[in-house]
Amino acid sequence: MSERIRVLVCDDQALVRTGFVTILDAQEDLEVVGEAGDGRAAVELGRRLRPDVVVMDIRMPVLDGIEATRQLAGPGIAEPVRTLVVTTFNLDEYVFQALRAGASGFLLKDATPQQLIAGVRTVAAGEALLAPAVTRELIGRFGTRVRPAAPEVAAGQVLAPRELEVLRLIATGLSNAEIAATLVISSETVKTYVSRILTKLDLRDRVQAVVYAYRNGLADAG
Repeated sequence: MSERIRVLVCDDQALVRTGFVTILDAQEDLEVVGEAGDGRAAVELGRRLRPDVVVMDIRMPVLDGIEATRQLAGPGIAEPVRTLVVTTFNLDEYVFQALRAGASGFLLKDATPQQLIAGVRTVAAGEALLAPAVTRELIGRFGTRVRPAAPEVAAGQVLAPRELEVLRLIATGLSNAEIAATLVISSETVKTYVSRILTKLDLRDRVQAVVYAYRNGLADAG
């Protein structure tokens, strides 16, 4: 069997935390290596244990999940820890802030055990867990709030025209298959473009690409 995915579970509610641990530990390819009941403990354990994925609640005592995520995976962190945020609230501003803080995606606490397991595996594989439909709703509600006074790395200076076009489509919430159909190219070609975009703009995943696009006025939040 291949090496197991190491998971840190962070939630201030003992019953929820125990439930997550039970579900994840029951999988042959997953191993819970630690638990935290507050954000500060989550950061300390995350740095010490270096798990493959941190399952992070947003609302926790001492240090909330957003700041804990920022300290583990945010801008400037040399070796970010992949973080999957779980929340009771669907698409509230806390979720958006968590994504900006460096989270690789999020799930609702009413997700099924299968969705939680799949979410951990997805994030561990280096992919963003943010469905296209969710992206569209999230940006529709918060996209206008994230335009900075000055751009970051100017996409037009480092991206080829086709790459810039793909970035704009990513920002609308389209999947690779939908982008391929829109541009009449193969999904593999889209994957290549996405990889180049992330590398050139120094972004970790599609979630960061979406946030980048709206912060730099490359897409219409309306």
